[in-house]
Amino acid sequence: MENNSKPILIDGRIIAKTIKEEIKQEVQNILAEGKRPPHLVAVIVGENGASLSYVASKEKQSKEVGFTSSVYRFPETISEKQLLETLDFLNKDPEVDGYIVQLPLPKHINERKVLEAIAPSKDVDGFHPSNGGRMMLGMPTYIPATPYGIKQLLERSEIETEGKHCVVLGRSNIVGTPMAILMSRNSKKANCTVTLCHSKTKNIKEICSSADILIVAIGKPEFVTADMVKEGAVVIDVGIHRVKADNEKGYKIIGDVKFDEVAPKCKAITPVPGGVGPMTIVSLLDNTMKAYKHERSSIMSKEKTYLKWYNK
Repeated sequence: MENNSKPILIDGRIIAKTIKEEIKQEVQNILAEGKRPPHLVAVIVGENGASLSYVASKEKQSKEVGFTSSVYRFPETISEKQLLETLDFLNKDPEVDGYIVQLPLPKHINERKVLEAIAPSKDVDGFHPSNGGRMMLGMPTYIPATPYGIKQLLERSEIETEGKHCVVLGRSNIVGTPMAILMSRNSKKANCTVTLCHSKTKNIKEICSSADILIVAIGKPEFVTADMVKEGAVVIDVGIHRVKADNEKGYKIIGDVKFDEVAPKCKAITPVPGGVGPMTIVSLLDNTMKAYKHERSSIMSKEKTYLKWYNK
C-alpha cells in the first residue's frame, strides 16, 4: 500500500532556532541578575577545513545566544604534553563552564588520552568515559550533541516512539551506539525496541525495512534506498557528504539516505542539509547551559573521588 500523503519534513533549522531563542532568553535573565554569562571553549589543533568551519559556527552561535565564547587554536605540531597541560588549565578555570576538543586530532596525539583528560563536569560533548557510562545507566549526564539533537527533533516534532521498532544504522561511539541506548530507555520519546546495525550485519535490507523509525549514521552517501524503507516510516538522516555536481558550486550536499526516492514512502524525514546538522551545535549550547546552571548537579558530585580512583 503506497503512502499518498506528503511526508512531514522535520526541519532542524526551525527547531534549532526555537531552542536557541529559549537559551538566549535564559542568558538575558542571568545577565539581568548581574551574573556572568555561560562560557564555552573550543580547542582545535591543526588546519582541517571541516573542523575549522565547525568551530567557527560554534563560536558564532555561542555569541548569538549571549555566551562568552573562546577558541584555543594550536598548530598541528603541538605536543601531546602541551595539549594536556592546556586541558588541565581549562579544567581548573572556574570561569569556564564547558569545553570541547575538536576531532580529529593529529596522529601523534592519543585521542582517547585527550578525551579522558577532560573534566567530566565540563565535558559538554559527552565523550568522557564516565559520562558515557552514566548515560548507559540512565544517570544524569551530558548526552553527546548529535544523539541529543535527534532526541529533540523527535520530541519537538511529536513523533510517536513508544513501542516502535527503531533501527539504528552505524555503531560509532559518537552517534550510533549512544542513540541505540537512548531510544531503548524507559523515558520520554523513547521506549523503542532497538536494533543496531553495522557493516557486518547480515540481511541489513530486511532489518531496515521493518523499522518504524530508521536512524541512519552509516557514513556512506545515499546508502539507504527506497527498498530498504517501509511505508509510513520515520527516517532520520545523520549523514552529510559533499559530492561533485554540475552546478555553480561544483558540488552538492547529500546524506546517507537517497532522499528523493525514500521521502515519498515516509511519514516524516529529515533533509540534508537542514535536518540533524543544526541540532548538533544547539545541543552543545544546551549542554553548556546545563553546566553553567550546575544541572550536572550531581552529574559529577563525586567527581574528585572518581578521578582519584580512575587515575590510580
